[in-house]
Amino acid sequence: MTSAEPWFASRRVDDGLWRLWEPNVHPFARCNIWLVAGRDKALVVDTGLGVVPLAHVVARLVAQPCTALATHYHFDHTGALHEFAERVGHRNATHYLERRGGVGGALTRRGYAQDVWQSFLDAGYELPDELLTSLPRLDFDVDGYAVTPCSLTYTLEEGDVIDLGDRVFTVLHLPGHSPDSIGLFDEKHGVLFSGDAVYDGPLLDTGEDADRAAYVSTLERLRALPVQTVHAGHEASFGRERLMELCDAYLRRRLE
Repeated sequence: MTSAEPWFASRRVDDGLWRLWEPNVHPFARCNIWLVAGRDKALVVDTGLGVVPLAHVVARLVAQPCTALATHYHFDHTGALHEFAERVGHRNATHYLERRGGVGGALTRRGYAQDVWQSFLDAGYELPDELLTSLPRLDFDVDGYAVTPCSLTYTLEEGDVIDLGDRVFTVLHLPGHSPDSIGLFDEKHGVLFSGDAVYDGPLLDTGEDADRAAYVSTLERLRALPVQTVHAGHEASFGRERLMELCDAYLRRRLE
C-alpha cells in the first residue's frame, strides 16, 4: 500500500520553529525533523529516513539559506542529509557518513541481525516486522534502502557556536548513544535540541557504537544544565521536570 497523503507532516511550534515528521514510519524509526528559522539563516536539525526528498519541503517553509545538521549519523536522522548544500555534524560522524553502507540501518526486521533486533525489543520497543506502514511509491524497494553517502561541509566540536542571526546555539558533545552524538543548547531561552542523547522513550545504549559509561556522563551533564525545554530526536518535546525523570531513571538503571 502506498501513502495517499504527503509523506511529511509539519506543525509550527512558534514563530521560528517547525517540527516535521514522517507519519508512515513506525515511531522507532520516526525522527523529529526540527526546522529553526533565524533572521539570517535557517537550520534543519536531522533529516529523517531519506525515502522521499526533504529539501524542497523545507524550502517552502523558509526563505533563508539553510544548513542541515546531523545530531548523529544513524540512518533515521541522516537519510536526506545529502540533499542540502551545507551539511554539518560532529567530526566522529564523518567515518560513517562518507562510506557507502557506512551508516547502515534497515526498514524491515529481516534487515537486522537477530541479536540486534532482540536488543531493541529488550530495551522496551514493540516492533512490527515492517517499519513503514505505507510505501512512498509503488516501485519503492524496501530491502534496497540505504542512506546516500555524503561528506560534511565542516565538522563541529564541543563549544562551537551556530549563529542564525538572532538565535545562537552552543554545540554540546553528548556521546553514549553514539560516539558523534551532539546537542544544541540555546542558553538564553533554556532550549535544548537533544537528538537521541535523551528523548521520552526507551534510550538505546546497546549498539556496537554505544558507550554506557559515556552515556552516564552525558545524562549527568544534561541533568545539571539549566534546560527548560527539550526538543528531542524522537517523541514529544518535554520540560525540565521530565528531563530530570528520564535522566534519573537511566542513571539508576546503570549505576545501581
